[in-house]
Amino acid sequence: MLSCQAEKKMSKYPDTVGDIAFDEKLDEAGFKKCGARKERHFSFQYYHGPKMFGYKGEKIAIEEKLKKENIYSEKKVNGYITVRFLVNCEGKTGLFRSKHMDSDLKDAVLNEELENKLLNFTKSLNGWMPKEIEGLKVDYYQYLTYKIEDGKVSEVLP
Repeated sequence: MLSCQAEKKMSKYPDTVGDIAFDEKLDEAGFKKCGARKERHFSFQYYHGPKMFGYKGEKIAIEEKLKKENIYSEKKVNGYITVRFLVNCEGKTGLFRSKHMDSDLKDAVLNEELENKLLNFTKSLNGWMPKEIEGLKVDYYQYLTYKIEDGKVSEVLP
């Protein structure tokens, strides 16, 4: 016998490609997405809207702060460490995830201590500006990729 009521099925897939799901082991419990609704929530990517890089002082301010922090590895590793996160409509950040690659862009653990330092550095950045699209403040995903040469950050991308 078939029921006339359709069951609401939970999908194992995110609402949109690239969404970061909340993980209580990694994420701060108090971080909230803005305008989150039970049925769906959409977060934009960093390149949506009028300004691609929404940090007070632009990327140069991040580079200057990084230089003052003097983050490096004793090991002469080379590659990339990318930290991706969400900036909510209040300019607060959360849902940080990191990925590491060697110089050939293949998954590789470069140096766990260096990765943790860069993750914590990224979490400490508090100049992210809310993004507005069509008059509404929205959440958006942002990322920073740190190019590592001889154990030191040689460049911050994008």
